[in-house]
Amino acid sequence: MAIALEEIKQRLRRFAEVECRDVSPLYDHLATQAAEDDDVAGLLTDARGGEARGTLLLATAHRLIQADPIHPLSRYYPSLGGFDGVDAQTWPLFRQFLLERADKARAIIGSRYTQTNEVRRASLVYPAIAAAAKEAGGKIALLEVGCSAGLLLGLDRFSYRYQCDGGEQLVAGPAKAAVGLHCALDLAPGATLPKLPKKVAVAARAGLDRAPVDLSDEEELAWLEACVWADQPDRIRLLRTAAAEQRKHAPDLITGDGVDDLASAAASLPEHLPLVVLTSHALGYFGDRRADFVEALGALAATRPLWWVTVGFYAAGLKVILPDRTDLATAPGSSDTSVLGLVTWSSGAPTARVLARTTPHGQRMTWLPS
Repeated sequence: MAIALEEIKQRLRRFAEVECRDVSPLYDHLATQAAEDDDVAGLLTDARGGEARGTLLLATAHRLIQADPIHPLSRYYPSLGGFDGVDAQTWPLFRQFLLERADKARAIIGSRYTQTNEVRRASLVYPAIAAAAKEAGGKIALLEVGCSAGLLLGLDRFSYRYQCDGGEQLVAGPAKAAVGLHCALDLAPGATLPKLPKKVAVAARAGLDRAPVDLSDEEELAWLEACVWADQPDRIRLLRTAAAEQRKHAPDLITGDGVDDLASAAASLPEHLPLVVLTSHALGYFGDRRADFVEALGALAATRPLWWVTVGFYAAGLKVILPDRTDLATAPGSSDTSVLGLVTWSSGAPTARVLARTTPHGQRMTWLPS
C-alpha cells in the first residue's frame, strides 16, 4: 500500500531530527530539505509498504553517485573521497542530480529494501548475548532475524574494547580478531559495569531475512555499502573488513518472513542448544506485525530454552512487552535513542530486562541499573 506524501515528509523530518542530528551533518541536511520538497520526497511513493523512509531515499542517492563518482555532488560524499562540508550548493546539486535520474531512483526504491548491516552494533548486543549464554549454561545457537548479510552473526569472533568513565576499559573477544570494535560505556546512576566474558561459545548460527545479502555478489555488496551513511566512511571500511572475514566463515542465511518463518528457521539449528534470537533495529520494519513477532517468539520459547536480545527504538520493539515504559522513548535532544533489552519467557509470559540506552550505530551505550 502506497504511503501518502505528507506521511513520507513527516518520516523524513523525524529521520533528520532523531537519527541524523549531531551524527550525520550531510544526511541531516539532505533529509531536512527533502522533507520540504514534494518532488524529491515523492520518489519514495514507489517504495514497498513501510520502506518509504529517509534511509532508503539516501541509500538510493548514494548508490547512484557511486555509479557517477566524478559528478560535482561527489565532493560532499566522503565515502567517494569528497571533503567539502555542507554548504549552499549541497541541496541544489543533490536535488538536480536525483531528479535527473528519477527513473533510475524510482527503480531502485521500488525494488530494494534498506539493508543496513551496522557492524558496530555488535558491541551493543555482545553484553546481552553474553548474559544470555551465561544463563543458558554454555554453548548457544544464535539466530538473527532481519540479518541482512549476517555480519553480526560473527560477533563471537570480534574483539571489543569498552571505554568507561575514569579511563577504565572492559576488553572481550579474541585478542587478534580481524574486526576490532570500540564503544564508549558510561553508567546511569545506580548502575554497575556489566561482567563480560572473554568469549561467547556460539556453536551454531543462522540468519533470517526477507532478502538476505549475498556478499559474493558485487552488486549486492555495493548496495550494502550504499546503505551506509556517506559521511561516515569508517563504517564502510569496517563493513568491508567484516564482509571479508564473514566470507571465511559464511553462516546459513535463510530467505523468509520474520514472523511466518521464524519457527522453521529456528528448527534449522540444533534443538539441544539453547536458542538466542537477535534483532538489531529490525522491528522498525515489521510495522503492525511486531506483536505477532513477539507472540511467535513466545510459541518458540514453549518448545526450547530461548532468550531474545533486542536493540532498537523503544516504540519499535520493547514497547510491545513494556507498554508503560514511556521513559524509554527518545528524549528530546538525546542521542541515546535506542534501547538494549533481554527477554525471557516463564509459563508463557515474557519478562523484559532493560539493560542499556544506546546510540543507533554503536558508538556509545549507557548501562542501566538492574
